[in-house]
Amino acid sequence: MKKALITGVTGMVGSHLVDYLLKNTQWKIYGACRWRSPTENILHLAEQINKKKRLELKYLDLSDYNSIENTISETKPDYIFHLAAQSFPKASFDLREVTYDTNILGTDRLLYAVHKLKLNPIIHVCSSSEVFGRVKKKFIPINEKVPFHPASPYAISKIGTDYIANFYYEAYKLKILITRMFTHTGPRRGDYFAESSFAKQIALIEAGYQKKEIFVGNLKSLRTIADVRDAVKAYYLLVTKKPQFGESYNIGGNYTCTVGDILNFLIKKSTIKNIRIIIDKNRLRPIDADLQVPNVSKFKKHTNWKPIYKFETTMIDLLNYWREKVNSKPYINR
Repeated sequence: MKKALITGVTGMVGSHLVDYLLKNTQWKIYGACRWRSPTENILHLAEQINKKKRLELKYLDLSDYNSIENTISETKPDYIFHLAAQSFPKASFDLREVTYDTNILGTDRLLYAVHKLKLNPIIHVCSSSEVFGRVKKKFIPINEKVPFHPASPYAISKIGTDYIANFYYEAYKLKILITRMFTHTGPRRGDYFAESSFAKQIALIEAGYQKKEIFVGNLKSLRTIADVRDAVKAYYLLVTKKPQFGESYNIGGNYTCTVGDILNFLIKKSTIKNIRIIIDKNRLRPIDADLQVPNVSKFKKHTNWKPIYKFETTMIDLLNYWREKVNSKPYINR
């Protein structure tokens, strides 16, 4: 039986990847998380986790090398999906050291452990489209060769992640594949991210917890939206469909719009009318990556992957996810 280790298993992407692998493979799955990681996103898998039925949790902290080496030594995975990160670009301006340590040194610790243990798994290292940052219009849509121009400490950390992964491939011949996923969302998306914050605020307004006001940041940024459920299928194909080690791939959806367009769509789906939109300066970044439109032809050509979920479905599912959460217990808006 093949074995997969997923770092960041309790996050949006990690939890959906588990769902996909449980349904579409016979692999044994090890989910790596910190002891204090919220388990809300994997509660629906509690029975399998408790019985260790194809799914088992392992404690791993990217800031602690021993926990990384111990987990990899115990599990000896055939595949590693390295998804764990400090993943909030806006928060990274205030959490620079945590962001750099987790994303740059954490990735180095992980890959060094694989190298030290002389194991040979296929490793997916998740970088980010944020590495491209403030892209000039002449580079749109963004292919893999567009120069990096980071617009946040998070983006800088992901450049470090990207470079470290490439180093371990070239220096030690680790079987590494790098992805730069563009905006992807859906159920379980953290409320730090714009579209999820909008959906949460609408759900709070509908439930009577918030006035008919939505607080927003920059609404002019251009984004290409993918569904997280399409994203995890892409990650599976990445490591199983004749993987080309040392390659980097841009992955993203096929629906492009502004952040303001996303907000307007969600408001139209609300049961409440005449909701005010208020610009919150605390939600604005000092510098923004405002043209995030990918060219994904390289990845599609290699894997024949294509997005299935429509933008409308993704957003409605996200809104309903927050409605269910808000109605199940009180939530405090940030």
